[in-house]
Amino acid sequence: MQQALHHLAVKTSGQGLYEVTAAIRAWVAAQPIATGLLTVWCQHTSASLLVQENADPDVCADLLAFFHRVAPETAQYRHSAEGPDDMPAHIKAALTQTHISVPLQQNRLLLGTWQGIYLFEHRSAPHSRTLVLHLIGE
Repeated sequence: MQQALHHLAVKTSGQGLYEVTAAIRAWVAAQPIATGLLTVWCQHTSASLLVQENADPDVCADLLAFFHRVAPETAQYRHSAEGPDDMPAHIKAALTQTHISVPLQQNRLLLGTWQGIYLFEHRSAPHSRTLVLHLIGE
């Protein structure tokens, strides 16, 4: 059994879904592990991860609009010290996920035909986010 670990930096320019599939695939392909499990971990409380359709950009636009309705910046929150987008960002992160697992076979991620891995940025300002990639297998 082998393991590999990597920190992937992702620059965001504000709220939205940022596809990171290509960068993750490139790192996985460079590893000596052919069969295993990849875990992607988001080290933040105001961003999250999604596996979502990557063929039609309207899917991402609709998801973003949905989460704006679920956790609006105009609502009154007790936690407001970091700006009006901060507490809604925490709510959105709580409703999604901070880690995902993807199986690996023949040194390839077993994502479906239209699936991509996305960093979901919930804050309005640009950020530098870190994803931790942990691969285990043989």
